[in-house]
Amino acid sequence: MEAAEQFRETQRTIWGAGDWPGFAPVIQEVSDIVVEELGVGEGHDYLDIACGSGNAAIVAARRGARVIGLDFVPKLVEAARERAAAEGLDAEFVQGDAEDLPFADDSFDRATSIFGVMFAPRHQQAADELVRIARPGGVFAVTGWTPEGLNGQMFKTVGAHMPPSPEGMTPPAMWGDEEHVRGLFSRPGLEVSCEKRSMDFTWESLDSWFAYCEQNLGPTVVTKSVLEPQGKWEAARADLIALGERFNEAGDGSMRTPAEYLLTKVTVA
Repeated sequence: MEAAEQFRETQRTIWGAGDWPGFAPVIQEVSDIVVEELGVGEGHDYLDIACGSGNAAIVAARRGARVIGLDFVPKLVEAARERAAAEGLDAEFVQGDAEDLPFADDSFDRATSIFGVMFAPRHQQAADELVRIARPGGVFAVTGWTPEGLNGQMFKTVGAHMPPSPEGMTPPAMWGDEEHVRGLFSRPGLEVSCEKRSMDFTWESLDSWFAYCEQNLGPTVVTKSVLEPQGKWEAARADLIALGERFNEAGDGSMRTPAEYLLTKVTVA
């Protein structure tokens, strides 16, 4: 199996583990903000790539756009469909790959990927697909956790304990690096803006947060399943707790950890 396909299959396993539909509300605010700032609404053909259980797609459908959400994890596609149906929203959800979008050129007025396309193995190919499906005058936005922020540091901490990724794969957190992202969209005819922002993860305590993540957050579930049989999970968990303590701004025993991300908006001429 080629390196990119191996990486893709690992990501499919990770995001199919745990309970992402239950966890997704934790980061819902970012989808709310980005969809509103793009002005998604009636008359727009809108695509959300790596849509998960539908955070951004549902918001866009409520605003009257013609919505398609795409994800490569079948159970997340089904969860998004069920969520839209429960609200009586007209939205389509399909299984597909961010690096090979099953849509014609110039198909969408607006598109987003909220902490999703960052996990595609070949960043340039995924970026090129975003540009390809965007209509002239269209706008799309991508969010990615920054390397130096909480989640970028979490990826680094986990990576110190887990087997290495296949050679040649760019780390997901590079979608949070402005220079890297501007390089992905450096072709003529694109207007690119990048802005660092932050959201807070809040919970009753760090210990209860990590206990929750061990059961529900796919990357943590899979990391534990790999390391625990080897007797290595407790060391990894201790490092993750220490990371959380370093970022925790709550002073009352609870958890409030800011997580920095890069919001990239691209307008197509």
